[in-house]
Amino acid sequence: MTIKQLISKYLEYIEVEKGRSLLTVRNYDRYLRDFATFAKLNKIEDPAQINLDLIHKYRMKLNRTEAGHTSENLTHKTQNYYLIAIRSFLKFLGKNDVATLAPEKVELAKNEDRQITFLENDELITLLNQPDLSKIQGVRDRAILNLFFSTGLRVSELTALKKEDINLEKNEFSVKGKGGKIRVVFLDQEAKETIKRYLSLRHDKSEYLFVSYGHTDSSQGQSNIDENQPMTPRSVQRMIQKYAHMAGLTKKVTPHVMRHSFATDLLMNGADLRSVQALLGHASINTTQVYTHVTDQHLQEIHQAFHGLRREDQAALDEELDESDPLDN
Repeated sequence: MTIKQLISKYLEYIEVEKGRSLLTVRNYDRYLRDFATFAKLNKIEDPAQINLDLIHKYRMKLNRTEAGHTSENLTHKTQNYYLIAIRSFLKFLGKNDVATLAPEKVELAKNEDRQITFLENDELITLLNQPDLSKIQGVRDRAILNLFFSTGLRVSELTALKKEDINLEKNEFSVKGKGGKIRVVFLDQEAKETIKRYLSLRHDKSEYLFVSYGHTDSSQGQSNIDENQPMTPRSVQRMIQKYAHMAGLTKKVTPHVMRHSFATDLLMNGADLRSVQALLGHASINTTQVYTHVTDQHLQEIHQAFHGLRREDQAALDEELDESDPLDN
């Protein structure tokens, strides 16, 4: 079988056997089809012909590929998405006794230090105060913002929520995250109250927790989107950016920045890394470790504020004693 034919089998495997989401399957399809096309251009269609020289050439191609409509090249992180997909594909081939390159021979690009953007407390408060609570859209938007900060949900997790998923009595609910993994998240009082208020204003029959109201058609005075439709991740992203602009925030605020703010707030208030890992639904503690770069700065501020105070107090006392020395009178 050719590489392209085997890719089709692999995609079926990760969807059915591994339970990967349709979004993951689509992404892997895109990454692997790109690799297969590149291999064919190099006259390689048999998986047994995949070698380190081909991988090296493909990595060079990725490194010189422009990202979308920008003039910048793909970041190392994005390049690694392609390489990880290739690794996984090669592992699948080996598992099925198909002769090919060993997956561990595909090395990943070294990632740049990841920069975490999060909202300071005053920025968060300003953002939360932007929605117009006299309108149902504003109540919905405040509920979404509060829910992000209370739970650290991914935007895809939030938009998939249904009304029956939320337990407002227990202040907690289960959510299915990446890889179909279930975790428990918790509602604070602000999130609970705004969700309750939003649901009380709802009169549609949609099963989804958050629905879209669209834009009003000025010629007919009607919404151009069915309000029974759930919000999409993109619409949530646009909504947050709108309020960030209204709040005068210079940071680029996204749903993931809200997730970062949730995690950073926990760590700065004394939560341990393992607990934050569980609350975020990270499979590996290494993913959560990225937040230590943020909290290290917080620890430095604490060190500067409180370290050496006893010595400073002693120095001030010594100075007072010197000034009151009877020999100087």
